[in-house]
Amino acid sequence: MSEFPEDFDADFDERPSKSQKKRDMHDLQALGADLLTLPESRLEPLDLPEILRDAVRDAKKISNFEGKRRQLQYIGKLMRKVDPEPIREAVAAFKLGHAQDSLALHEAERWRERLLDNDEALQSFISEFAGVDVQQLRSLVRSARKDLNTPKPADQEQRHGRAYRELFQLIKAELKRASREAGDDAESDDDDDDDES
Repeated sequence: MSEFPEDFDADFDERPSKSQKKRDMHDLQALGADLLTLPESRLEPLDLPEILRDAVRDAKKISNFEGKRRQLQYIGKLMRKVDPEPIREAVAAFKLGHAQDSLALHEAERWRERLLDNDEALQSFISEFAGVDVQQLRSLVRSARKDLNTPKPADQEQRHGRAYRELFQLIKAELKRASREAGDDAESDDDDDDDES
Protein backbone atom coordinates (compact mmCIF):
# COMPACT_ATOMS: atom_id res chain seq x y z
CA MET A 1 0.00 0.00 0.00
CA SER A 2 1.37 3.41 -1.04
CA GLU A 3 1.54 6.25 1.47
CA PHE A 4 0.77 8.84 -1.28
CA PRO A 5 -2.72 9.52 -2.64
CA GLU A 6 -3.57 8.03 -6.04
CA ASP A 7 -3.61 11.41 -7.82
CA PHE A 8 -0.22 12.43 -6.36
CA ASP A 9 1.61 11.83 -9.65
CA ALA A 10 -0.97 13.85 -11.61
CA ASP A 11 -0.60 16.85 -9.27
CA PHE A 12 3.16 16.60 -9.42
CA ASP A 13 3.24 16.49 -13.24
CA GLU A 14 0.99 19.56 -13.61
CA ARG A 15 3.26 21.88 -11.61
CA PRO A 16 5.88 23.71 -13.64
CA SER A 17 9.44 22.63 -12.98
CA LYS A 18 12.00 24.96 -11.50
CA SER A 19 13.70 25.13 -14.91
CA GLN A 20 10.40 26.05 -16.58
CA LYS A 21 9.79 28.81 -14.04
CA LYS A 22 13.29 30.15 -14.71
CA ARG A 23 12.71 30.07 -18.50
CA ASP A 24 9.41 31.92 -18.02
CA MET A 25 11.14 34.59 -15.92
CA HIS A 26 13.85 35.02 -18.56
CA ASP A 27 11.15 35.31 -21.25
CA LEU A 28 9.42 38.04 -19.25
CA GLN A 29 12.73 39.83 -18.74
CA ALA A 30 13.42 39.65 -22.50
CA LEU A 31 9.92 40.98 -23.18
CA GLY A 32 10.68 43.79 -20.75
CA ALA A 33 13.85 44.56 -22.73
CA ASP A 34 11.75 44.63 -25.91
CA LEU A 35 9.41 47.03 -24.14
CA LEU A 36 12.30 49.50 -23.96
CA THR A 37 12.41 49.65 -27.76
CA LEU A 38 8.84 50.97 -27.96
CA PRO A 39 8.40 54.73 -28.28
CA GLU A 40 6.30 56.50 -25.66
CA SER A 41 3.36 56.71 -28.08
CA ARG A 42 3.21 52.90 -28.21
CA LEU A 43 3.50 52.49 -24.43
CA GLU A 44 0.45 54.61 -23.58
CA PRO A 45 -2.22 52.34 -25.13
CA LEU A 46 -0.83 49.31 -23.25
CA ASP A 47 -2.24 50.65 -19.98
CA LEU A 48 0.74 49.40 -17.97
CA PRO A 49 0.75 49.77 -14.19
CA GLU A 50 2.40 53.04 -13.22
CA ILE A 51 5.27 51.32 -11.42
CA LEU A 52 6.14 49.31 -14.55
CA ARG A 53 5.82 52.36 -16.81
CA ASP A 54 8.17 54.31 -14.52
CA ALA A 55 10.65 51.41 -14.43
CA VAL A 56 10.70 51.31 -18.25
CA ARG A 57 11.24 55.06 -18.47
CA ASP A 58 14.05 54.84 -15.92
CA ALA A 59 15.69 51.95 -17.80
CA LYS A 60 15.73 54.01 -21.01
CA LYS A 61 17.78 56.67 -19.21
CA ILE A 62 20.35 54.29 -17.70
CA SER A 63 23.58 54.02 -19.68
CA ASN A 64 25.65 51.96 -17.21
CA PHE A 65 25.68 48.29 -18.27
CA GLU A 66 25.31 46.82 -14.79
CA GLY A 67 22.67 49.35 -13.80
CA LYS A 68 20.66 48.60 -16.93
CA ARG A 69 20.97 44.84 -16.31
CA ARG A 70 19.60 45.20 -12.77
CA GLN A 71 16.81 47.49 -13.98
CA LEU A 72 15.85 44.88 -16.61
CA GLN A 73 15.71 42.23 -13.87
CA TYR A 74 13.42 44.53 -11.91
CA ILE A 75 11.23 45.05 -14.96
CA GLY A 76 11.11 41.27 -15.43
CA LYS A 77 9.94 40.91 -11.83
CA LEU A 78 7.23 43.55 -12.37
CA MET A 79 6.18 41.83 -15.60
CA ARG A 80 5.09 38.75 -13.60
CA LYS A 81 2.12 40.78 -12.34
CA VAL A 82 0.77 41.85 -15.74
CA ASP A 83 -0.73 40.03 -18.71
CA PRO A 84 2.18 39.74 -21.15
CA GLU A 85 0.10 39.06 -24.28
CA PRO A 86 -0.88 42.67 -25.13
CA ILE A 87 2.76 43.65 -24.63
CA ARG A 88 3.96 40.83 -26.91
CA GLU A 89 1.47 41.92 -29.58
CA ALA A 90 2.53 45.58 -29.34
CA VAL A 91 6.22 44.68 -29.59
CA ALA A 92 5.57 42.35 -32.54
CA ALA A 93 3.54 45.01 -34.35
CA PHE A 94 6.29 47.59 -33.77
CA LYS A 95 9.00 45.24 -35.04
CA LEU A 96 6.89 44.36 -38.08
CA GLY A 97 6.45 48.04 -38.87
CA HIS A 98 10.21 48.59 -38.69
CA ALA A 99 10.82 45.58 -40.92
CA GLN A 100 8.31 46.86 -43.48
CA ASP A 101 9.89 50.33 -43.41
CA SER A 102 13.30 48.80 -43.96
CA LEU A 103 12.03 46.70 -46.87
CA ALA A 104 10.45 49.80 -48.45
CA LEU A 105 13.75 51.69 -48.21
CA HIS A 106 15.61 48.79 -49.81
CA GLU A 107 13.04 48.63 -52.60
CA ALA A 108 13.40 52.37 -53.22
CA GLU A 109 17.18 51.97 -53.35
CA ARG A 110 16.88 49.14 -55.89
CA TRP A 111 14.55 51.24 -58.05
CA ARG A 112 16.97 54.18 -57.96
CA GLU A 113 19.89 51.98 -59.03
CA ARG A 114 17.81 50.46 -61.83
CA LEU A 115 16.67 53.90 -63.02
CA LEU A 116 20.23 55.15 -63.12
CA ASP A 117 21.48 52.05 -64.93
CA ASN A 118 19.15 51.97 -67.92
CA ASP A 119 16.26 53.66 -69.69
CA GLU A 120 14.10 50.51 -69.76
CA ALA A 121 13.72 50.76 -65.99
CA LEU A 122 12.34 54.28 -66.46
CA GLN A 123 9.52 52.93 -68.62
CA SER A 124 8.89 50.11 -66.15
CA PHE A 125 8.64 52.58 -63.28
CA ILE A 126 6.28 54.86 -65.20
CA SER A 127 3.99 51.97 -66.11
CA GLU A 128 4.01 50.53 -62.58
CA PHE A 129 3.42 53.88 -60.85
CA ALA A 130 0.95 55.59 -63.15
CA GLY A 131 0.48 58.67 -60.94
CA VAL A 132 4.15 59.68 -60.96
CA ASP A 133 5.17 63.09 -62.27
CA VAL A 134 6.97 61.81 -65.40
CA GLN A 135 8.65 65.10 -66.22
CA GLN A 136 10.11 65.46 -62.74
CA LEU A 137 11.20 61.80 -62.71
CA ARG A 138 13.00 62.12 -66.07
CA SER A 139 14.67 65.35 -64.97
CA LEU A 140 15.92 63.84 -61.69
CA VAL A 141 17.20 60.70 -63.43
CA ARG A 142 19.04 62.81 -66.01
CA SER A 143 20.59 65.09 -63.35
CA ALA A 144 21.57 62.18 -61.09
CA ARG A 145 23.24 60.37 -64.00
CA LYS A 146 25.12 63.56 -64.89
CA ASP A 147 26.32 63.93 -61.26
CA LEU A 148 27.48 60.32 -61.17
CA ASN A 149 29.41 60.63 -64.43
CA THR A 150 31.08 63.95 -63.62
CA PRO A 151 34.66 63.27 -62.48
CA LYS A 152 35.71 64.81 -59.17
CA PRO A 153 39.20 66.08 -58.36
CA ALA A 154 41.37 63.53 -56.52
CA ASP A 155 41.41 65.56 -53.31
CA GLN A 156 37.60 65.87 -53.18
CA GLU A 157 35.54 62.99 -51.83
CA GLN A 158 32.93 61.39 -54.10
CA ARG A 159 29.50 62.54 -52.94
CA HIS A 160 26.15 62.09 -54.53
CA GLY A 161 24.43 65.22 -55.70
CA ARG A 162 21.10 66.71 -54.79
CA ALA A 163 19.30 65.04 -57.70
CA TYR A 164 20.46 61.61 -56.50
CA ARG A 165 18.87 62.22 -53.10
CA GLU A 166 15.73 63.82 -54.52
CA LEU A 167 15.25 60.88 -56.87
CA PHE A 168 15.29 58.56 -53.87
CA GLN A 169 12.69 60.72 -52.09
CA LEU A 170 10.45 60.73 -55.16
CA ILE A 171 10.66 56.94 -55.48
CA LYS A 172 10.00 56.46 -51.77
CA ALA A 173 6.93 58.72 -51.96
CA GLU A 174 5.58 56.80 -54.97
CA LEU A 175 6.10 53.45 -53.20
CA LYS A 176 4.27 54.76 -50.15
CA ARG A 177 1.41 56.12 -52.26
CA ALA A 178 1.09 52.81 -54.12
CA SER A 179 1.13 50.92 -50.83
CA ARG A 180 -1.62 53.14 -49.39
CA GLU A 181 -3.73 52.72 -52.54
CA ALA A 182 -3.26 48.95 -52.39
CA GLY A 183 -4.40 49.02 -48.76
CA ASP A 184 -7.47 51.09 -49.66
CA ASP A 185 -8.31 48.65 -52.46
CA ALA A 186 -7.98 45.70 -50.07
CA GLU A 187 -10.28 47.42 -47.55
CA SER A 188 -12.90 48.15 -50.21
CA ASP A 189 -12.71 44.50 -51.35
CA ASP A 190 -13.32 43.44 -47.74
CA ASP A 191 -16.28 45.82 -47.54
CA ASP A 192 -17.69 44.33 -50.75
CA ASP A 193 -17.35 40.84 -49.28
CA ASP A 194 -19.20 41.96 -46.14
CA ASP A 195 -22.03 43.41 -48.23
CA GLU A 196 -22.53 40.08 -50.02
CA SER A 197 -23.09 38.13 -46.81
